[in-house]
Amino acid sequence: MINIKLAFIALIFALTVLWTLADTMLPAPFTYFSLRSVLVQYTGIIAVGTMSAALVLALRLKWLEPYLNGLDKMYRLHKWLGITALVFGLIHWWWAQGTKWMVGWGMLARPERGSSATQTLGPVESLLRTQRGVAEFLGEWAFYAAVALIVLALWKRFPYHLFVKTHKWLAALYLVFVYHAAILVKFAYWTQPIGWAVAVLLLAGTLAAMACLLGRIGSGRKVQGEIESIIDYPELRVLETSIRLSDQSWPGHSAGQFAFVTSRKDEGAHPYTIASAWDPDERRVVFITKALGDHTARLKTWLKAGMSVTVEGPYGCFDFRGKHACQIWVGAGIGITPFIARMKYLARSPGAQEIFLFHPTADFSQVAIDKLTADAKAANVSLHVLVDARDGLLSGERIRAAVPGWRSASLWFCGPSALGETLRQDFAKHGFPAADFHQEMFEMR
Repeated sequence: MINIKLAFIALIFALTVLWTLADTMLPAPFTYFSLRSVLVQYTGIIAVGTMSAALVLALRLKWLEPYLNGLDKMYRLHKWLGITALVFGLIHWWWAQGTKWMVGWGMLARPERGSSATQTLGPVESLLRTQRGVAEFLGEWAFYAAVALIVLALWKRFPYHLFVKTHKWLAALYLVFVYHAAILVKFAYWTQPIGWAVAVLLLAGTLAAMACLLGRIGSGRKVQGEIESIIDYPELRVLETSIRLSDQSWPGHSAGQFAFVTSRKDEGAHPYTIASAWDPDERRVVFITKALGDHTARLKTWLKAGMSVTVEGPYGCFDFRGKHACQIWVGAGIGITPFIARMKYLARSPGAQEIFLFHPTADFSQVAIDKLTADAKAANVSLHVLVDARDGLLSGERIRAAVPGWRSASLWFCGPSALGETLRQDFAKHGFPAADFHQEMFEMR
């Protein structure tokens, strides 16, 4: 997470520094309305800047993954940027609209307007000023709609298929904000570094929004496939789906990566971790999915052998790379999926690392555990299965007791974020390097 935190802070800091070079938080004379003027500009720039960056991340650009530790981290950053845009947008809206209300309520006295007789405006600035009323009106109502859509996106109980459809509308609203910003950003900014930065962000965001609205996201990484088989594990509420790819353009994948699969156009693409090693002769990918939400709960009812699907990817940097002689794997619940893929790879291409796999789970299926045990044996992995009701909960202490060389190991975690964070903090207290703790953040909303 260090990289995305730095990227997030760097963007806010850079925009703030560039704005400070062009303006000030201490205008002279210092009055409510002079402060309002600069705060409206600053909060507006941060809001539209972060929203622009969020739109660019939504493109799922492969070349960005190595810099931000994978698409899962990029989507986490996308979420932070969206929340930041919402917060600064609210502040921007209050200083702009709330002031007008306070004047109307008699709480503030509108300052007298200075004479404009001596002002000489260029043709471009004059044209922009004629658009101010329209830009303010459209920006205000687009803001109300954006607030509603962002809140729905953050509400986890909002159905996924509706989230996919409504979240796309934010791209259209963003284009309204581009117009709003182009008209209302202080004209003097455009000849200074802050103006250049805003212009670049608006251009990049506009291109990203158009790609989203035209359905071009990930278009160059989509291949067609057909479902070969489906295995149901009812005790686990899990489906194991095998898909044979008919398109030769699939580049292959590494264990630990994931892909977006579209089985019904009205549901859109949904991300799943790949549970198989890549064999170019077989051209098969396997996904293991658990009924955790509205979308995954319905998969059992409509997925059928022989069905055509679209697979987009692969994505992710949860790739088990490193020079440590020992690796600790923790696959909690359905988080076991990337480790299954890695074990299948190691069964074909054995490595020299000593590997300990911990699989804590609340649900139990003997058939599934037998398969997992066979995979671990074939890959020479030491497997520790902990069923919550029988064995208790997994803790850092239990891991360290089972792995004598844990101090010189790397730890790879996939599962519930709360457990991951608990283990991260626990190991950090015992001097475990943060750079050696790798966590898959498989939350795309």
